[in-house]
Amino acid sequence: MKNNTIIFGDSYSTFEGFVPEGYDIYYSENGLADTDVTKVSQTWWHQVAAEANLNIILNNSWSGSTIGYTGYDNVDCSKSSSFIYRLKQLIAEGFFVKNKIDMVFVFGGTNDTWSDAPLGEIKYSNWKEEELYFVLPAICYFLNLLKETLPQAEIYCLINTELKPEITSCMHQACEKYGITPVTFDNIDKTFGHPTIQGMKDIKEGVMNILNK
Repeated sequence: MKNNTIIFGDSYSTFEGFVPEGYDIYYSENGLADTDVTKVSQTWWHQVAAEANLNIILNNSWSGSTIGYTGYDNVDCSKSSSFIYRLKQLIAEGFFVKNKIDMVFVFGGTNDTWSDAPLGEIKYSNWKEEELYFVLPAICYFLNLLKETLPQAEIYCLINTELKPEITSCMHQACEKYGITPVTFDNIDKTFGHPTIQGMKDIKEGVMNILNK
């Protein structure tokens, strides 16, 4: 019996033809990305799905996306690419009513680091909409909403290397608070900040180590 799985991600988890139409992608077969990854079978999630016998119902990954509402150059992503908006969209569409989800992988925070979005303060409840433009409360809000939406699912939060320390710390604290499993990495091989074939294997091995525990 395969576990129905959904991914919420950024460029690290994209591949052309495997994310919703209109979403920006990074990886593709034509090798436009600045790495050696040119096959979907080389992606971390494809490898995890094969090894752990997962059925990926949806790969909701958007290249360049932030968890919170502040994108690059202070662009407002509250109604577009942000992880929060994409999750809210799926809830509004009844996606989780129509699909039984057993497992979720969240892999974000990289663009929240790179875009220099304002950090704000960790906050675990009673968020105001304007606070979701700040990274730390947005991370907490997103993980809490995900847990509330899918209380029975196993949720894994993949925590990239080279994030701002405040973001790394917030992810660990929020995972503990909401009963989500963190997946941390010692090293991910990268070119131009993105996983290579080896880097994808590094991610896959980190995830499988946790899944096999």
